[in-house]
Amino acid sequence: MSDETNYPDENNSEDLVPQENEQTSNTIPLSGLYENWFLDYASYVILDRAVPHINDGFKPVQRRILHSLKEMDDGRFNKAANVIGNTMKYHPHGDASIGDAMVQLGQKDLLIDCQGNWGDPVTGDSAAAPRYIEGRLSKFATEVVFNADTTEWQLSYDGRNKEPVTLPVKFPLLLTQGAEGIAVGLATKIMPHNFIELIDGSIQVLKGERPNIFPDFPTGGLADVSNYNEGQRGGKIRVRAKIEERDKKTLAITEIPFGTTTGALIESIVSANDKGKIKIKKIEDNTAEFVEIMIHLAPGISPDVTIDALYAFTSCESSISPNTCVIRDNKPHFLSVNDILIENTKQTKSLLKQELEIRLKELLEKIFFSNLLKIFIQEGMYKNPDYENSGDFDTVVQVLSVLFTPFFDQFYREITPEDYKKLIDKPMSSITRFDVKKADEQMKALEEEIKEIKKNLRHLTEYAIDWFEHLRSKYSKGRGRKTELRIFDKVEATQVALANAKLYVNRAEGFIGTHLKKDEFVSDCSDIDEIIVFREDGKYMVTKVQDKVFVGKDIIYVAVFKRGDERTIYNAIYKDGSTGTTYVKRFAVTAVTRDKEYDISKGAKGSKLLYFTANANGEAEVVHVQLKPHTKLRKLAFDLDFAEVAIKGRSSQGNIVSKYPVKKINFKSAGVSTLSGRKIWYDPILKRLNVDERGTFLGEFDGDDKILMIINDGSYELSNFDLNNHFEEKIIRIEKYLPDHIYTAIHQDGKSGTFYVKRFKFDDIPSGKRISFIIDDPKSKLILLTNNTSAVVKLDILKGKTQTPETLEQPLNEIIDLKGMKAQGNRLSFHTVKEIKLLTDEIDLSLNSTSAHQALPEESSSNGEISLEITNPDDVQIDDDGQIELF
Repeated sequence: MSDETNYPDENNSEDLVPQENEQTSNTIPLSGLYENWFLDYASYVILDRAVPHINDGFKPVQRRILHSLKEMDDGRFNKAANVIGNTMKYHPHGDASIGDAMVQLGQKDLLIDCQGNWGDPVTGDSAAAPRYIEGRLSKFATEVVFNADTTEWQLSYDGRNKEPVTLPVKFPLLLTQGAEGIAVGLATKIMPHNFIELIDGSIQVLKGERPNIFPDFPTGGLADVSNYNEGQRGGKIRVRAKIEERDKKTLAITEIPFGTTTGALIESIVSANDKGKIKIKKIEDNTAEFVEIMIHLAPGISPDVTIDALYAFTSCESSISPNTCVIRDNKPHFLSVNDILIENTKQTKSLLKQELEIRLKELLEKIFFSNLLKIFIQEGMYKNPDYENSGDFDTVVQVLSVLFTPFFDQFYREITPEDYKKLIDKPMSSITRFDVKKADEQMKALEEEIKEIKKNLRHLTEYAIDWFEHLRSKYSKGRGRKTELRIFDKVEATQVALANAKLYVNRAEGFIGTHLKKDEFVSDCSDIDEIIVFREDGKYMVTKVQDKVFVGKDIIYVAVFKRGDERTIYNAIYKDGSTGTTYVKRFAVTAVTRDKEYDISKGAKGSKLLYFTANANGEAEVVHVQLKPHTKLRKLAFDLDFAEVAIKGRSSQGNIVSKYPVKKINFKSAGVSTLSGRKIWYDPILKRLNVDERGTFLGEFDGDDKILMIINDGSYELSNFDLNNHFEEKIIRIEKYLPDHIYTAIHQDGKSGTFYVKRFKFDDIPSGKRISFIIDDPKSKLILLTNNTSAVVKLDILKGKTQTPETLEQPLNEIIDLKGMKAQGNRLSFHTVKEIKLLTDEIDLSLNSTSAHQALPEESSSNGEISLEITNPDDVQIDDDGQIELF
């Protein structure tokens, strides 16, 4: 064979054509190779690394750790380093990944009993080195997770050992612990759920009902699961820290949101303070066994506003997007948590059935052989000459088969040669000591157990329910719900942001901003506020706070803009550029598009604002209007009261002031608000005030009106009606404070146990101060409080020495007259009181709480026209249709 390489002739095209005998069928395009390799890699990560299996809820590394712990289990603690080393027989990815996974399993406090410093997921503290910590399987894991008889096995990665494909878990473990993993092309994020609620949900499934479960986080806190979407993609959970108001200067965080740590939370609070979003004086971390982060507020800072600001600007509130992805049938599937619970419950029922069937077979085999041995001995077969003289095993089988023939109908299956071998292997000593009576007792006990197992197999659903109830009674202690489910209100950042900047304006040049420090100061603002600007040409706009921004020359008004504010009313008089007519209008600006110009006037060129005021509570002043001299006018000046102008839409034209030129408009006198009182509702779910008609209507509020809050310990507080106020759980009654209204209370003396009744008025005390209105003793109790001045109660009493039971109806105003709030009151009864029940309904104080405000005018009697005196009516025609309707 020549060493020369023969290259094809470039001029010969035939040499370039592949011949049929060449192995072209084995050629694989590079793109195909890449696709296959990538898919193999992605499949491996999804199936063998990142996503848990639906059957047992474990990722492969977790399953191997538990299998290793079971292998090493002798009831004593094992060094984590030893467990990691043993697990490396099954997991080919190194000790670091095994150690991290083991620590995470231990921190969930369900499957592994931990000893030593395993870290703290709340504070973010890491665990000690594996050589310093120890662990063993918990009793729950031993009972629920393992059963070699029902486990499917496979070879480990190197073929030297066997490991479980999945563990036979008889519990919805995946939903209890939750899971999170990032694979190639997909991710999973399954929330942890409450142990007891999962048991209840499984029982629902077994009873044919569909469960509905919600997350429960080990860190506690608050959660809004209204958009949970059963844990599927597209859902969202809002989680919050639990913040308590210790006093008006101190807040305490006692539970943190899931997914954060105390250290990260404190860093976010400090960062928000540095940026000026909130203002705090000091923060202390007193976390030990329980979380306690103390926040000390700066002087003059509202605790209610600060709580909202913490939710808006720090990690005290965050959102979690669940994505429930599991491995099922060797493929990733996206399911709802309720569907997973249903499948896990069905699997538990199936595993329980397998265990019963395996146990039944074991018992039948025990009875089979016991009966076989009993007949063998009782019938003296071991003494039979043919048996004794048998030379080989086959002869023994033939002889015993003949001897046992009359007894075949007593056995549940045929007797095999293996059975005979087992029988003849019995030593003679055990045969001679065989106790027939004891054997009968044992067989009877086995038959009773078989009877019970068959009953359970016939009633498998009831048996499965008993299993879950057994788990609840044995392991539910200390596993109550930790996360409180609530519906959160939306915190508007602009409403709670601290004023950390100063706003300036250059009216002539048309600039506003926070860096124009040489120009006119307007007000304090935050760096996320919006600013509303009105110009002399009748145009206005809303823009975001910036260092310096041009908004148009001849600015006449600039202020921080609050979206949705229906109380701020703008009073304006403008001249229409096209007709010269002067109009007056009152309007509110509640919602606009940022950086878009709007017109107060009709938008004609040459229009001009002649008078403008902004009124925070809808006040209506009186102005003095002077007209330019005109031959047809006798009266050139008059007063205009804005209270006679209806408040209408911002795009309305307004009412005609005059068709003649206006010389001057001067402020004459201030007026009062033309708005009715602000209607306030209390939402008992959110525990917040609102104007959106959610919850209980409290009444109309204005000025110095207050809210009365009754606390369950027999004390009360007064507060203003600021929508930012937070109300604590201990409040049992909330309504508008009416100083002259009479209340009736029944309370019990903590020392003597005597019941007293008192009628009184609540004193007007400073907001935020808490005062008790019952006997000052820690054991004293408020039994009932009613605002019905003619309240009647039903009393169940025991009379006299014989303690004769009697029921009577007692009007409370017959027991006592009106007294001071600090009075103890009169005894409710001189007999033993067993039960007190209020028979009368409460009075709806919101019906009597309308504030004494000036009513909102609809249309004035003159239809909004200003009456002017005409000097020559014969020559001048006034357009009677000059009044413009606003809509």
